[in-house]
Amino acid sequence: MNIGGLHKVSLIDYPGKICAVIFTQGCNFRCAYCHNPELVDPKLFEPPMPHEEIFGFLDKRRGKLDAVVVTGGEPTLQPNLIPFLKRVKEMGYLIKIDTNGALPEILENLIVHRHVDYIAMDIKAPPEKYSRVTRAEVDVERIRRSIDLITTSGIPCEFRTTLVQSLLDQEDIRKVGDMIKGARRFVLQRFVPSKTLSSDFLQASTYADRELEVFKKDLESHIEDVVIR
Repeated sequence: MNIGGLHKVSLIDYPGKICAVIFTQGCNFRCAYCHNPELVDPKLFEPPMPHEEIFGFLDKRRGKLDAVVVTGGEPTLQPNLIPFLKRVKEMGYLIKIDTNGALPEILENLIVHRHVDYIAMDIKAPPEKYSRVTRAEVDVERIRRSIDLITTSGIPCEFRTTLVQSLLDQEDIRKVGDMIKGARRFVLQRFVPSKTLSSDFLQASTYADRELEVFKKDLESHIEDVVIR
């Protein structure tokens, strides 16, 4: 597994837990607003961190950290993801994975064998806009399959959408909400243009707080917990 970074402690990436965050290199999407370009563009990759360095750190932090978050990039692209997660689990850690849901067969394996304890999936856009927003060829039926796998898994989960005003309007957000109807938690993420894959989006904007509250109220009619982050 190609690891591009390690954040040694976080209080916000795994709900209710103190965690470390592992960043994997490589992604099959090219969202212009992506805030981790160094994990998406191969030209920006640093040499991967040795696995033993990661496991050595986790061994020392037993009893002080509750969990490990594996994010990216896109973790489900990593060929040896499952053996890596198994080893982390054997050390006594809870595991959360962040995914774009493009590889439902990998998610199904993770779910069936309970390799993860929390799943967060990013929903990029309504179906008709998916390829344009991600700047990649996307089979939306595979996205829908991942949504279904996650919502019926019994594993704690959340869905998230990053709100770039120039890409998604209120009707788009409503359609995303329809895609995950019945989900327990939906996070509306403010776009912060501090670092982006495309420099064109350094000047892009998110919605004002009052607009986000309108979106939230609209979605709460069919989603239990809508959060603005």
